[in-house]
Amino acid sequence: MIQLENVNKKIKGKMVLQDINLTLESGKTYGLRGINGSGKTMLMRMIAGLIYPDSGRVLVDGKCLGRDISFPEHMGLLIENPVFLDSYTGMQNLRLLAELNGKAEESAIRNVLEQVGLDPDDRRKYRKYSFGMKQRLGIASAVMEEPQILILDEPLNALDKDGIELFEKILFERKRKNCLIVLACHDEQKLLKYADRIIEVENGRCSEPVNVSD
Repeated sequence: MIQLENVNKKIKGKMVLQDINLTLESGKTYGLRGINGSGKTMLMRMIAGLIYPDSGRVLVDGKCLGRDISFPEHMGLLIENPVFLDSYTGMQNLRLLAELNGKAEESAIRNVLEQVGLDPDDRRKYRKYSFGMKQRLGIASAVMEEPQILILDEPLNALDKDGIELFEKILFERKRKNCLIVLACHDEQKLLKYADRIIEVENGRCSEPVNVSD
């Protein structure tokens, strides 16, 4: 469970998050809906522990971000454009990431690359990847450690039809495994398809989550 209590955040004198009170539960997918600049990405960065509130608290299973823990454990993250080492292959990049936490073995890395439609034995360097391939690698990095929390900012960017279908299989598999998922997607129909609950974001403020069926 993730709780945001009276969260406020200013960046360069501008209020980017204001009076945020949310409770996010495991096993639910929360879709963030709002125009560009509304605060969706900032909200995801706050949940992920990439920024801390100026006032208020972010709690992950009762532990306070920035005080008890630096960032949520067991979290997968894809925010803005994924960045990897240009001179390494996709497999080599994921190996380096896996070494940081020691949670993903070689077989798991190979499997997740295949799940997103990338060849683990492809010797091309990341700098030669297409935009779609880069996005697929970003999705693979987010899910390779079997996260319990998954934060996805515009995961469909640059994906073709096949890439979207592969992404959906991965997303629904994470849902079946009781993952807490927060995602933003400009495609309204896709957002409603993926999300259990919708959070409206406007001018740094958030609505209460509303069931999609409502």
